[in-house]
Amino acid sequence: MNRRVFGITGWKNSGKTTLTEKLVAELARRGWTVSTVKHAHHDFDIDKPGADSFRHRQAGATEVAVVSGRRWALMHELRNEEEPTLEAILARLAPSDIVLVEGYKREAHKKIETRRLDAKDKTPLSASDPNIVAIAADFAAEAGSLPVFDLDDVESIADFVEGVAGLRR
Repeated sequence: MNRRVFGITGWKNSGKTTLTEKLVAELARRGWTVSTVKHAHHDFDIDKPGADSFRHRQAGATEVAVVSGRRWALMHELRNEEEPTLEAILARLAPSDIVLVEGYKREAHKKIETRRLDAKDKTPLSASDPNIVAIAADFAAEAGSLPVFDLDDVESIADFVEGVAGLRR
């Protein structure tokens, strides 16, 4: 399947999640179906100790699906498997107009780099990643030939993402 994928990347505390959230809202407002993939630290959990699904996983289930009339979730416990590739995760998603990918610094999809003055690391990622096609920053950032957006200018960033991803109205 040929998916439209666009990434939001940057160092810790650089504004990735906030920009992703705002882009999802803006693109959805424009009528697009948007899915997201977020790369997290290895020890994250979306389940609470004591919940039935948590108990199922603790007992040794590899996959646990939780289903209600409003939503469903599938948790896959890796046990001794390798972390799946981004491609493998994208293949499991339902069709959508675009998938926004937060994190995954080293993957080869087009992405925007977020930069904030109070980020933990300020080393520009774009210098070593040709897939970074723009910068969004909360300060006047140097980006060579790349377009630079104000981190809060979500409408302009969404216009740019639509263009790069090939979303046409």
